[in-house]
Amino acid sequence: MTGEYETMTVPELKDLLRERGLKVGGNKAELIARLMDNPDSDETESTPVVSDVEVEDFDDDFDDEFDDDDDFFEDDDWDNIHTARQKPVLDEETAKALAFRAQQKKKQPAFRRQEWYRYKRLSRSSWRKPNGLQSKMRLNRKYRPPMVRIGYRKISSARGLHPSGFEEVLVHNQNDLEGLDPETQAVRIGARVGNRKRLDIHDKANSLGIRVLNQRKIVRKGDL
Repeated sequence: MTGEYETMTVPELKDLLRERGLKVGGNKAELIARLMDNPDSDETESTPVVSDVEVEDFDDDFDDEFDDDDDFFEDDDWDNIHTARQKPVLDEETAKALAFRAQQKKKQPAFRRQEWYRYKRLSRSSWRKPNGLQSKMRLNRKYRPPMVRIGYRKISSARGLHPSGFEEVLVHNQNDLEGLDPETQAVRIGARVGNRKRLDIHDKANSLGIRVLNQRKIVRKGDL
């Protein structure tokens, strides 16, 4: 049996160990030794058989214990349950435009600022148009980083849309949610909105079925 294990690869040995419920750490020699110490016959377990009568009795007891009127979940437990986010209703043309825009983005180069490799502060800053009479980057010399041009612009039919397909709408209070279409529009809360107004926007958006793109978890405490 040892010779058979020697011809196997490490991933194959680890698969055998997982099937037997053993640890998969260590080198090949340790894996083989662990397999030799724990043969197949020792790992088999008998599965108890439950009769139909026992199952029916258990279901009846479960239904009697938890009626429809009982509160099976506490209020705090409902907050931890994952809810799927809203998805936009897209037509076929918009869906194709979003997929094509994603392909365009993969081909787009990373635009670097002039002399980004020389100064650390420039490597962290965004792209700026190169200036200077003798700037090699501005003159489009060879082996220089590419500059932002109109040719890198994305498809016009998907321009301004969120990657999910929603049309973004900037809101600052819950009154801005009036008249929005939850199937095609999603909201983004302003950065300077406080937690009190942000919670009001969250509650109203959830009641209207509108997706909040930058929704974050806020601990309600005090007068919130």
